[in-house]
Amino acid sequence: MSERLWTASLRSAPWGAAVTHMMAAALAAVDPAQATIATLRREGEWLLVGERRYDLRAFDRVWLVGAGKAGSAMAQAAAQVLGDRLSGGIVVVKDDGAPLPEIPGVTLMRAAHPTPDERSVLAGQRIATLLAQASERDLVVALISGGGSALLNLPVTGVTLADIQQLTTELLACGAPIGAINTIRKHLDQIKGGGLVRMAAPATLVTLILSDVVGSPLEVIASGPTVADPTTFAEALAVIERYELRNRCPPAILAYLAAGARGDHPETLKPNDPLLSKVQNVLIGSNAQAAQAALAAAQTAGFHTMILTTFLEGEAREVGQVLSAIAREIVTSHQPLPAPACLIAGGETTVTLRGTGRGGRNQELALSAAIALDGLEHAAVIALATDGGDGPTDAAGAVATGATVRRARALGYDPVDHLRRNDAYPFFAALDDLLRPGPTGTNVNDLVFIVVGC
Repeated sequence: MSERLWTASLRSAPWGAAVTHMMAAALAAVDPAQATIATLRREGEWLLVGERRYDLRAFDRVWLVGAGKAGSAMAQAAAQVLGDRLSGGIVVVKDDGAPLPEIPGVTLMRAAHPTPDERSVLAGQRIATLLAQASERDLVVALISGGGSALLNLPVTGVTLADIQQLTTELLACGAPIGAINTIRKHLDQIKGGGLVRMAAPATLVTLILSDVVGSPLEVIASGPTVADPTTFAEALAVIERYELRNRCPPAILAYLAAGARGDHPETLKPNDPLLSKVQNVLIGSNAQAAQAALAAAQTAGFHTMILTTFLEGEAREVGQVLSAIAREIVTSHQPLPAPACLIAGGETTVTLRGTGRGGRNQELALSAAIALDGLEHAAVIALATDGGDGPTDAAGAVATGATVRRARALGYDPVDHLRRNDAYPFFAALDDLLRPGPTGTNVNDLVFIVVGC
């Protein structure tokens, strides 16, 4: 993995190899297959899930369902553990061009991300049909990871896929955080917001969850298909108002949410629902784990290091300025750490689209950081999407240093103009400073490294 994270700036920096190793170590620590095997184990006829034990002799069938960017690796590992007790299953993954493995008894389906497509609905329909046959003597193992909100869809009656697509586009463009976006999604879909619990009942349901959400609230990850939902129709409507989307929201969606707020539609699954007595949800990987692995690698490389936060949120261009200010503080006052220093931040920023350029939140953060770092020697801000994809591009992020702006201007690129147009991708592509690891098979938000060498 390290060799796929090289960029021009990392190749030329004395600490570049160490930073690429940190990124590779972080990704390895949240490998979905290993995380699945560590959580789901079998001892004869006993299935161990975290701290619970299930007697497989009490079940007639064991089904495997799931959705998310890490679904392929998780499904392979789970099928390996379940072995001859696996009766069948369906798992939907992002169509990223990567080949799909053959998993006996399990159908892997592809769908679009971040905006759902017809395949997302087909996957929802097929999983609903599969679970309709589940009985109280069945065990359902669900595999959920980031991206599941888009990949698995079953819109409520009266709302079309086109409606969902239009609203998704507006939500992604307005800068709303994922929690707010998923509050709406959960009230427009039969699977989200605990809907999968209702579908699987009366079977026993075990869910392994790989988090791509800041703080790892289970009800937000992939819109919480197997988790009680504390949000309401009224809160979904409030998101529409807060981000001034009423005039851009499909009428069918507004009508459905308004009817739900009046009590005309059933709410999502709530914490006191008795169906939850047969549900176990286990978090198997998170951004915090990736950050800890990067921290250990930084310490081994000789950096003074610390985790700044794993709750990084906000507008990407503003966050880039703040993180660059920390780098400048290290250079000028040796605080909060002396050089050589590596501070690690994890989370997920947002981008409010102002232009029509190409990029993603990590590339935009790096471009903003490059402007703020201009002329600062030995300093860098590196932003990485752990799933390998940053926005609708083939990059996972970018590397910004104190020399980035000078190098770009020499090639005729204006960093301020590119930031104004949300056009970070061609800017960093010209400098050979895009991070391009390809699809990583995991997804635990983003990591940002503030590096100051000597």
